[in-house]
Amino acid sequence: MVRDSQDGLAWDDSGLVLKPRWTRKPSLEAIEGVCRRQLGIHPEDTCTVSFYASGAFNRLYLVSTANPSLMRVSLPVHPHLKTRGEVATLQWVRDNTDVPVPKVIAFQDNNDNEIGFEWVLMELMPGSPAYRRWRTMSMEQKVAFTERLAGFQAQLSRCGDPDTAFRKIGTLDADFVEKEKAAIGMPKTFAPGQVVSHEFFMGDRLHYDVPRGPFRSSHDWLSSGLRLLLLEQTAALERAEDEDDREDAEENLHAAQELLSILPKIFPEIQDSPELTAIWHDDLNLNNILVDDEGNITAVVDWECVSALPIWMATKMPKFLEGGGRQEEPKREDYSDETPQGSSASENDGCEDDLDNEGKNQLYWIHMMEYEVTRLQEVYDTKLRQLWPDRPVEDSHLRVDFFEAILHCSAGFCLKQIETWVDSIGRGELLRWADI
Repeated sequence: MVRDSQDGLAWDDSGLVLKPRWTRKPSLEAIEGVCRRQLGIHPEDTCTVSFYASGAFNRLYLVSTANPSLMRVSLPVHPHLKTRGEVATLQWVRDNTDVPVPKVIAFQDNNDNEIGFEWVLMELMPGSPAYRRWRTMSMEQKVAFTERLAGFQAQLSRCGDPDTAFRKIGTLDADFVEKEKAAIGMPKTFAPGQVVSHEFFMGDRLHYDVPRGPFRSSHDWLSSGLRLLLLEQTAALERAEDEDDREDAEENLHAAQELLSILPKIFPEIQDSPELTAIWHDDLNLNNILVDDEGNITAVVDWECVSALPIWMATKMPKFLEGGGRQEEPKREDYSDETPQGSSASENDGCEDDLDNEGKNQLYWIHMMEYEVTRLQEVYDTKLRQLWPDRPVEDSHLRVDFFEAILHCSAGFCLKQIETWVDSIGRGELLRWADI
């Protein structure tokens, strides 16, 4: 049966944020069949498949055999290229850095299979999410953890070396050599291709006619993203059913136009040669970093939608070090104990991320994390400066802020702040986005 390339995907716009939705769930029996074939498991040997975890665009299944593995089944939010990009990125990282990432056993970048979705079969990495162990790790362990992540980013950026860094902006792609159906020989050459990111594929965005990469410059990349927003919001304005919908579309349009108007002031339109780029994992939260019992990093996971982005993007803090701003360590005795009501409410939330508050109010842990993040930001920055002395931090603040403004505009948030920030740039002020 020939399926549409986005079969199985629907978009839920009933809430504040657009979310992808599975219109059908992958069959465990079908997944087992694919795994048995790819792993060469005989019918009489054990191979069981069970649900493991889920992400925004995928479902993970544990494949229990003599050597356990993971099957990642993905929603077709960006058919073919999202799967290919993740596999290419994982292989490049394995070949060129010491960042511990899963080995890809096999994959299929289309839905022409019994599962009916694109899939990646990969090794099961050891360790537990750092999020689960963070509160029991010592500050010395957290410092070592942070310094190692800084080392990873230096490798992923090639320290900005023009002889070895990527040029052009895009998600990695490669010419995979097909050995047999779905079992793919790994390539030796990689290059940025089309950008696979939320900003380019959420909702109807995949269907708008805009350049998608690879891009020669930051200007071309960001200009295309903003023009996509203009097309999207123009369409939203045309189909608006009431005054509220019209106002929302008009405000989004205005914000995108404002950002587009100052784009040439921040990013030059013409460049003699393609821009230097670096692999940037934009979702390095503590759930995507696995550690052992001593807090040593055993794996970095969730590489979907990771791209080669401008070097200035690599001056940002990793996701788990965003925020902070608390200079004094909170004193445990200054915070009230957790109430039985608060404890039971937390347990009944059904959230797998709930942690043991050790009898203290949740506010204590929030403030402690803010304090630790503030300290570890300095650790990360110091280590990365040692490894990459020419890292262009000061020159990148304005560019990073512009990108953050685009993300908020894309999500339809902070539109008044965008106008304030754009006005400040027009007056020649260097107002940081975080200070608005």
